[in-house]
Amino acid sequence: MKALVYHKPKDVRVDTVPDPELKEARDAIIRVTSTAICGSDLHIYNGKIPDTQSFVVGHEFMGIVEEVGAGVNNLKKGDRVVVPFPIACGHCYFCQQAHLPTQCENSNPEFYGPDGGLTKGKGGALFGYTSIFGGYDGGQAEYVRVPYADFGPRKVPDNLTDEQVLFLTDIFPTGWAGVDWANLKGGETVVVFGCGPVGIMAQKAAWLQGAARVIGVDIQPYRLEKAQKSAGSEVLNAAKVDIPKAVRDMTSGRGADVCIDAVGMEADRNVLEKALSVVRTQVGTIKVLENAFSTVRRGGTVTCVGVYMTNYDNFPLGQMFDKEIIFRGGQAPVQTYIDHLLDLVKQEKVKLDDIITHTLPLDQAVHGYEIFNNKEDNCLKVVLKP
Repeated sequence: MKALVYHKPKDVRVDTVPDPELKEARDAIIRVTSTAICGSDLHIYNGKIPDTQSFVVGHEFMGIVEEVGAGVNNLKKGDRVVVPFPIACGHCYFCQQAHLPTQCENSNPEFYGPDGGLTKGKGGALFGYTSIFGGYDGGQAEYVRVPYADFGPRKVPDNLTDEQVLFLTDIFPTGWAGVDWANLKGGETVVVFGCGPVGIMAQKAAWLQGAARVIGVDIQPYRLEKAQKSAGSEVLNAAKVDIPKAVRDMTSGRGADVCIDAVGMEADRNVLEKALSVVRTQVGTIKVLENAFSTVRRGGTVTCVGVYMTNYDNFPLGQMFDKEIIFRGGQAPVQTYIDHLLDLVKQEKVKLDDIITHTLPLDQAVHGYEIFNNKEDNCLKVVLKP
């Protein structure tokens, strides 16, 4: 089959690789009909999450069931499914009692552990996301093996297009998590840092969860324009205004009730900031998180759905303590949210496909990575068709 394979940073290729096969009784083989390039894929592409082994990339995918193992009774050949990006067993403590499938105790046996370190003690596995996250091949391919297929995939109705439901795999649940963790009561001002796909989904989720005012922050005009049109948000350009001051001016001097970091470690940096990261042996920067801590009001909440991979010496703990900020972050527990979010799509309470800017065949995936990574051609979201 054809698949997009990671070889080294900035080197991904559409190669011919062996077709996946069932390995366990709870496996399924999915013929991929749509898959997307995620901002998190760029962390691998840019070497922020390196690997010495080649693997098939991609964790946002859906398709048709081709084959199921003997232990899968809820799916059959021909079913059309969307697949959450975390790989989770559905039976361990974190999958059941804690409702945190991203922390599954069984899907990532080689690297799983309680520490949460950079290369050891990781959580559960993810599709197409390097060896330390399980080493599973991903879905930017013609076919993919899905472990624990009786727990993860969800059937989707025929009257919904792929594009309407594809982003239930990751970016809509991720945006939803950033808002859900803030426990909105209704009437809040929510500031989302980042108007990429996850940031715009967080803005949509904020409205759905009761926000009275939603503000998107970015430095790219085309992304700010998309946030206005797609999410109906107010927008601020961080390259032109001081964001904490601007938000305080908009909120009687207090700041936002909730700030969401939907950017993560790959925020734009100047030469000095890059040099400091090297000195501190840190990957990327936490400048967006610092901005969020300054922008949120006292007693407010900051959530983080942008990816960070190392510890950071300049984490604003003193500011967090002084302002009594509530903070939470992590990978989105997609299996926990997906049924509710699918219902929202079915009821037409949310539109997800309006962020797609490019649809390409799988054999043009390398081009898709290049324009997305380099922010060319106003590229916001690329969907690939195997």
